[in-house]
Amino acid sequence: MIQTLFGSLEEPPRQSIFDRMKQAVSRTRENLEERIEGVLSLTRTIDESALEDLEMSLIASDIGVNTAAEILEALRDRAKRKQIENGAELKQLLKEQLKSILDEQRRPPRQVATTPEIILMVGVNGTGKTTTSGKLAAYFRAQNKTVLLCAADTFRAAAIEQLEVWSQRSGVELIKSRQGGDPSAVLFDALQSAKARSIDYLIVDTAGRLHTKDNLMAELDKMRRITQRFSPDAPHEVLLVLDATTGQNGLQQARLFTESAGVTGIVLTKLDGTAKGGIAIAIARDLKLPVRYVGVGEKIDDLLPFNSDAFVDSLLEA
Repeated sequence: MIQTLFGSLEEPPRQSIFDRMKQAVSRTRENLEERIEGVLSLTRTIDESALEDLEMSLIASDIGVNTAAEILEALRDRAKRKQIENGAELKQLLKEQLKSILDEQRRPPRQVATTPEIILMVGVNGTGKTTTSGKLAAYFRAQNKTVLLCAADTFRAAAIEQLEVWSQRSGVELIKSRQGGDPSAVLFDALQSAKARSIDYLIVDTAGRLHTKDNLMAELDKMRRITQRFSPDAPHEVLLVLDATTGQNGLQQARLFTESAGVTGIVLTKLDGTAKGGIAIAIARDLKLPVRYVGVGEKIDDLLPFNSDAFVDSLLEA
């Protein structure tokens, strides 16, 4: 209850994941609807011309040329075997194709034999990596898990200060050092502390930029090896934070980190700020990686576990 001078008011009901996802992809949905309104008209015949228009609409939403071509090939095959009667049926078939691409990369959470579960957060500066680290800590805390944050991006003073603010907001402790300190030493201290206190999750915010890409990847590899001294199967997750507003340009970043840092999943931030949310589909198809979480706003609880059903249903609302 919320107390006021005039008594108490009921707290607003919490939105479901579907409602929040629907709100987050509203710009993408509006963009798609505007572009394919004619294609999905209930009265229009679904012919080759309509399918070509649909393909261009998917590409415009950043699903990607190759992915859009694969989807349309499947729809054309369906049309040959059984006529697609109208736009409503085409829309349903499109939903099934998108869900299939996403679900192909769906993987159950990894079972960790001994705590802590070690999560490395990687990605270039500006994607929201540090903010996401704090939000992820709050997400686990809301599940009554114990969490420790590690400020291993020691090359950027703002990253340490920013993560300290998020540690206070989320109610978890932070292991840090001064700017310019050895990130591997900070990680080592955090690992010892997390293990001694039986912490459930250790979330490590890593550097997003060094002098060269080779230096950055070498540092990340070193950090991976340090975690393996504490647990042979660590790190248990390497989450690459991508800015959804960069669209296809972000895929090149993703390929670099995937090849060098052993990425296991994607966190897609700023999904609410783009009309090209189809990038989630491109990630699954091109990188063969699951989208684990999506950022849908600036608040501490605006990090959602990714749900393919809610995403696709929100993108192509009936």
